[in-house]
Amino acid sequence: MKPVSFKKILILVTILAVPGFLYYLLQEKGKNRYKPLPYFGPKVIAQTFHSVMGKKVRDTIYHEVKDLSGINQHGDSVNWDAYKGKVVVFGLFYSKAKTKGVEFAMKAMRAFDVTYATNERVHFVSLSMDPEADTPAVLAKYADHLHAKAGKWDLVTGDSTQIFDFINKQLQVDAHRIPGIGQGTPVSYTYSNLFVLVDPQHHIRGYYEATNQEALSKLDDEIKVLIAEILRNTEDGR
Repeated sequence: MKPVSFKKILILVTILAVPGFLYYLLQEKGKNRYKPLPYFGPKVIAQTFHSVMGKKVRDTIYHEVKDLSGINQHGDSVNWDAYKGKVVVFGLFYSKAKTKGVEFAMKAMRAFDVTYATNERVHFVSLSMDPEADTPAVLAKYADHLHAKAGKWDLVTGDSTQIFDFINKQLQVDAHRIPGIGQGTPVSYTYSNLFVLVDPQHHIRGYYEATNQEALSKLDDEIKVLIAEILRNTEDGR
């Protein structure tokens, strides 16, 4: 019987060791590795610092979405207390809309609602641009049609000025009500049909065209990134 050469033994050991080494890298070195999402909106460089690899780096104060206030389809008050520690996706609509853009956006929001139905970390809010017509009673019927469950997917109405201030100044999405010209002319709206992704700290982390399938797929991916970020920060990813 010929003795096994050292070269063959080395090859065999390498073959056996590589899968284990790759598994180690995946489990330990690769844990919770992902590309962080950007922050949108105005930002201010603070006078405080944090440490990055031993170097002092100035803190950044990012735009914070504040002053959320409204009433949902059940007549319940909606504010940030309802979404404490949650990822929230905002969108715009009005129940009288006959446009394909609004219809597509609401169907897309419905699809996300179904996808994350059992995930308590993710919530959805559709803000009415026609709060005068979209009373809680009207929204209740509209929500039934969409199978939108209050508390998970809130259709929100309220004071018109507050709603539009929140959309334009807080979410930083262009939305305007255009009064009809002449008697009997309906009101119209000009707005950016976007979904807005907001993290648990109320920072805007992404904008997505609500009628673009590629953008919606990106939103789905980036919701998952924020969920991973929450797990990493609160549970060490375990």
